[in-house]
Amino acid sequence: MDLSDGAQVVRALLGRDAPNVRYHAAHDFEVPIASGSYPHDGMAIVPCSMGTLGRIAHGGSTNLVERAADVCLKERRKLIVVPRETPYSTVHLKNMLELSQAGAIVLPASPGLYAHGDTVERLIDFVVSRILDHLGIENDLMQRYGESSVPLRRHPEDIDE
Repeated sequence: MDLSDGAQVVRALLGRDAPNVRYHAAHDFEVPIASGSYPHDGMAIVPCSMGTLGRIAHGGSTNLVERAADVCLKERRKLIVVPRETPYSTVHLKNMLELSQAGAIVLPASPGLYAHGDTVERLIDFVVSRILDHLGIENDLMQRYGESSVPLRRHPEDIDE
């Protein structure tokens, strides 16, 4: 795959065209999200390796994801990291604490098993829903605590119109 062809990369990842999705090369620091003057509401890094998490926690920016995360922290924007490793070492826990103290949200991919997690998709939806909640994006991917049975809509084609 030609990684310089953003549309091709997006198609390969999503299985379809997505005109509202922008692709930037990992080492291209000359894009808007690498600057604090570019307005946005925040970002989520899913999954976030412990190497990436550690570099962000200590101000290292070796690629665009790390730089954009650093911008979120310095501009006090939402930064959500979803660590992918388990178990956590003491170094991992210290780095997560550093990030949390800097203003990031550390959101392990730990689904609430009480939330009708009867399929793998629903367990994933729970975590995705929590990420979207923290970004301020309305969603109905999970039944929330205290809600009566609400039909869950995973895909747009599931919505009756």
